[in-house]
Amino acid sequence: MYTMSLLPRPGVPALSPMPRFSKDGQTFNNPVEYALKKIGGKWKMPILWRLRENKKRYGELKSSLEHVTHKMLSTQLKELEKDGLVKRIVHEVVPPKVEYELTKLGKSSIVVVESLRTWGLMLMKNDNVKEG
Repeated sequence: MYTMSLLPRPGVPALSPMPRFSKDGQTFNNPVEYALKKIGGKWKMPILWRLRENKKRYGELKSSLEHVTHKMLSTQLKELEKDGLVKRIVHEVVPPKVEYELTKLGKSSIVVVESLRTWGLMLMKNDNVKEG
C-alpha cells in the first residue's frame, strides 16, 4: 500500500501541504483541484486527446466523440479556449471554416491526460473491467 506523509523521514524531503487559494472568486483547496477545473469533466480530456496530434474541424471532433451534444461540445471548446488550452482558428472562406488546435499550454496537458489514461487502464484491469 502506498502512503504519503507530511512528516519528515530521514533522507526523504517532507511534502509541503497543498495551499488553499482563490482565483476569480472561486476558492480552491489545492492545485490538483485547480487543474481539474481546467481539464476535468466528461468531455474536456477526450477533446484535448483528439487534438494532440493535429488541428481538427468542429465536425471532425463531433463525429469522433460519440454521444456528445452540439451544445456540450460547443461549451467545452469555448471553456478550453478561454482557459488558453485550445486555439480557435477561423478561415475567412465561404462556407466558413473553423479549426481547433492545442496551444502550448494545451500540449502540456497531454502528459497529464496520458498518465490518467494509463492509471485508468490499470484500475480497469484491477477491477476486471473489460473495454467495449
